[in-house]
Amino acid sequence: MRYGGIIFAAIGLTCWPQVVFGSVDISQLISAAKAGDTVLVPTGVYRGEIRIDKPLKLIGVGRPTLDGGGNGDIITITAPDVEIRGFRICGTGIDLDKENCAIRVNAARVTIVDNILDDVLFGIDLKESPDSVIRGNHIGGKVLDVARRGDGLRLWRADRTIVEDNEIHNGRDAILWYSTDVIVRNNKSHDGRYGFHLMFSNGVTIEKNDLFDNSVGVYLMYSSKLKLIGNRMLRNRGPSGYGLGLKETDDFLVQGNIFVGNCVGIYIDGSPFATPDSGRITENTISANDTGVEFLPAVKGNHLWSNSFVDNFEQIAILGRGELTGNEFDRDERGNFWSDYPGYDRDGDGVGEANYESRLLFENLTAREPSLRLFMFSPIHQAVEFIARAVPAVRPEPKFTDYYPLIEPPIEHGAELGSSTSLVMVALSAGLLSIATAVLGIVFFSPIRDAMRERRFIAVI
Repeated sequence: MRYGGIIFAAIGLTCWPQVVFGSVDISQLISAAKAGDTVLVPTGVYRGEIRIDKPLKLIGVGRPTLDGGGNGDIITITAPDVEIRGFRICGTGIDLDKENCAIRVNAARVTIVDNILDDVLFGIDLKESPDSVIRGNHIGGKVLDVARRGDGLRLWRADRTIVEDNEIHNGRDAILWYSTDVIVRNNKSHDGRYGFHLMFSNGVTIEKNDLFDNSVGVYLMYSSKLKLIGNRMLRNRGPSGYGLGLKETDDFLVQGNIFVGNCVGIYIDGSPFATPDSGRITENTISANDTGVEFLPAVKGNHLWSNSFVDNFEQIAILGRGELTGNEFDRDERGNFWSDYPGYDRDGDGVGEANYESRLLFENLTAREPSLRLFMFSPIHQAVEFIARAVPAVRPEPKFTDYYPLIEPPIEHGAELGSSTSLVMVALSAGLLSIATAVLGIVFFSPIRDAMRERRFIAVI
């Protein structure tokens, strides 16, 4: 029955067999509604696919369940100005070729708010759906191998969409394609492949999201005018294991983020790509990662300043041959904080008097032989660095120089770094264990001899 533009599910309505709860038929309610009406659906379980082809609001009262029964899609929206709110939506099909989806949208200005999606192949799929809002949804995938899962969230040509306050987990990716001026804010994305993955999407802001336990936290590709501000990328340790990946991306700001416990905190490949000197990385805490920031040798045009590099196994790495040139590690005579900086601040201006140069011998050796990380923080580690200081000829050339290293971290993140402390303690424990296995030192000293021979220096160890 209708009251003031609101359609109530009424007892006694004729049921369609594909969408049934008692005597309530959602498809019939939608058919009876006029453009702009609100359709209220009472609590219960409703099976089958629902199609919405007119502007209206479909509101669940008491969290009704829309169950696809393991077949096909569940909701398909082909009209603009539709709102879906307050449902549990579950049980899509598992056909990757058909991309079975919980909510499929092919229209503009759609609002999807406060829904629980679970046991779905693809979660929410927006295609040519600008000016939409995806807010406060919980999106969980099917129990499948990650290669067989669908994307929890996908935007394709969905300009100016707002994605905020959602939780996305156990899917494949949350992906933005060809979508400009999108805001991605206050979301959680975990236990997937890519927390958020952008391609050909300009003007996107990614702010205050938690991205953890994925293969990659955020990957930005072939895009420009991007802002990544105040996010937390934690324990992203899959085959790639990047907290943040940048590939052929221009005009980006990476500010105030926390990168802790990843294989690589930030990975930079061909970025900036076409806009010179447009990469800005500042005020981030990069801690307890295997590698803090990883560059490809040809990368140029990045400016890194006022960041805190704390207890990464390798602070800065260069993949492949070549030197890291054309990138700046300071701005306005302010560099970065390095936890392994041995210098001092004589005049009290917060900047060390000596340059910071990444030329640790042990770090250089672990880049060649990753298995040597077992000995991090152990007496063997300390002995190698003592040898490097005592015999300068065995020290590697510096990979880069920070001319204005900071004495104190510019930003304190406090409790957020608790996991960093835990990881360091694990590394310390491994170091103590290595004392009992010092007999394996021959595994370590052979690379030292190789390094000496490369420099035509002969010493007896």
